[in-house]
Amino acid sequence: MTLQIALDPDANVPPYEQLRSQIADQARSGRLPVGRKLPTVRGLAEELGLAANTVAKAYRALEADGVIETRGRAGTFVAAAGDAAERHAAAAAAVYAREAHRLGLTRAEAQAAVADALRAVYGA
Repeated sequence: MTLQIALDPDANVPPYEQLRSQIADQARSGRLPVGRKLPTVRGLAEELGLAANTVAKAYRALEADGVIETRGRAGTFVAAAGDAAERHAAAAAAVYAREAHRLGLTRAEAQAAVADALRAVYGA
């Protein structure tokens, strides 16, 4: 498996976010297996025609999300993202639940708000 990135210069999404999203999707789907070494920041920037800072920003976000891990001079690798993603989602859900409760929403109202948000992101 190789890293396959297709950036859309006409999209209303910044290049670093397109890059972050595509790497995350490929890692979570298994197209980029756990342990796969990723290109260096400079190498990927050159390959995609991006500034090194753009790729570095995407890598930092991916590392913060637990999708990739940096092993010093050894390089950057795909991490076991499932556990980290689930932990982040659970933490975000807990924050949302507390906030919805604080605002006085009923359980049904809070669930409806989540369902609407999920439809907006994932589609019907």
